[in-house]
Amino acid sequence: MSKYTLYKNARLLDPASGLDQKGNLLTKNKRIAALGDDIEVPEDANIVDLKGKCLCPGLIDMRVFVGIPGADYKDTIMNTGEAAAAGGVTTVCVQPNTDPIIDGIAHIEFLATRAKNALVNFVPMPAATKQMEGKEMTEIGLMVGAGYKVFGDCSTTIDNAAIMNRILKYASAFNATIVQHLAEPSLSKNGCMNAGDLATRLGLPGIPTAAETIVLERDMRLLKSSNCRYHASQVTCQDSIDVIRSAKDKDLNVTAGVAVPHLALNEFAIEDYRTFMKLSPPLRSEEDRGAVVDALKDGTIDVIVSGHDPEDPESKRVPFEQAEPGVVGLETLLNVSLELYHNGSMDLLEVLAKLTSNPAKIMGLKSGKLKKGAPADLCIFDLKSPYQIDAEKMVSVTKNTCFDGKPVQGRVLQTIVAGESVYTYDG
Repeated sequence: MSKYTLYKNARLLDPASGLDQKGNLLTKNKRIAALGDDIEVPEDANIVDLKGKCLCPGLIDMRVFVGIPGADYKDTIMNTGEAAAAGGVTTVCVQPNTDPIIDGIAHIEFLATRAKNALVNFVPMPAATKQMEGKEMTEIGLMVGAGYKVFGDCSTTIDNAAIMNRILKYASAFNATIVQHLAEPSLSKNGCMNAGDLATRLGLPGIPTAAETIVLERDMRLLKSSNCRYHASQVTCQDSIDVIRSAKDKDLNVTAGVAVPHLALNEFAIEDYRTFMKLSPPLRSEEDRGAVVDALKDGTIDVIVSGHDPEDPESKRVPFEQAEPGVVGLETLLNVSLELYHNGSMDLLEVLAKLTSNPAKIMGLKSGKLKKGAPADLCIFDLKSPYQIDAEKMVSVTKNTCFDGKPVQGRVLQTIVAGESVYTYDG
C-alpha cells in the first residue's frame, strides 16, 4: 500500500492557524505532508474525495475515565478507543483513578503497555498526590522528565491548602500544569444535585455553587506566589467564571474547562429523578448554563471535555441519592458541542479550538493542528447531517448517556490516527 493519502475537496478547518477554506491535505505515513490547493501528489497516493466535507484535527478529550484495570465490566481500553474513534477523538487523557492509581512512572508504563494496541492515543494524567489522598505530593519532577506535564487528582479535590501550595510551587519549577477538581468536600460530599428550589422540591440534598468557587478563590490566591500553570477542570457557574476572568486579567497562568452536559443541560434535566443526569459537579441553573456559554464565547473557558465516565446499570438504576455520578460522552462530544455553532453562539473555528488546539496546548501535545509535520490525527465530519442520538447504537459498553433521544446536527464520518483510518461511518 502507498504511504501517501490525499484527502481532496475538503473544507479544511484549523483553529490553530485560523484556516477555513476548501483545499486538499496529504499525509505521509504518520504525518501531515502538505495541505492547500497546490500539492504535488505522488502517483501511488491513495485518494479520498471528501466532496466538501469538513476535515479538522482529531479531537483531544482532556477528561476520560477508563474502566480498567479493576472494572472491566464497565469498560475496557479497547472499547474506550473504539468509542473515541466513533466520536472523532484521536487522543484521550486518562484520569488517574484506575487500579492501581496512576501516581508514578511504573503505573504510567503499565497503562502504556495496556493501551499500545488501542485505536487512539492514550495519554495519562498522573495524580498530583499519592493515591489521590491529598496528603503527599507525587514525584512530579520525575514524571515531567519522562514526558508527562499535567497532573491532577481526578474527581478528588486537593483541599489541604498547605499541600496545594507546595504542589503549585514545586510544579512551577518544572513548567507543569496542575488540574483541580472544584468541590469543597464539606459542602459537596453529601449532596447529589444543585442546591436550590428544585433540590428542595425534589427532597434531594444539594451542592451549592460556593463549593466550587471557594476552592477556586483559594487556589487563585496561592497561585499568585507560584505562577504555576493551573487548570480548573470543570467550571459550572457564574461566580467561578468571574474568578477565572479576574485571574486571567491579572495574567495568572489559568485555563478552564467545561463538560459538554454543563453547556447543554441544566438542573431541570433531572426533574424525574433521572440518574443518567447525575454528575459531579452537578448540573446547575439555567442562568449558570448561560454564563458557561458566554464564557466559552469570550475565551474565559478554554476547553470542552466529555467527562466520559462509564457506569454499569447497577450503579445507575437505583434511587437518585445512591446512584454513581457520571455519563459516557466520547461519542457525543463533537455533535453536542456543534450546537454552539448551529445556534449562532460561536463561530465554527472557535468551537473546534476548544476541542483541538486549546487542549493540545495545555497538554503539551504536538497534535491538534493541521500543519506540515504534525501528526496525521484527523477528524472528518458532515457539519449538516441531522440525526437523533440513540443510546442503544452507541459503541460504549455502558449506555449511560444523558443525551439519549437528543436531535443533533453533525456526524463524524471518519477518524484517522497516525495516518491510519480507525473509524468509518457505514451509514
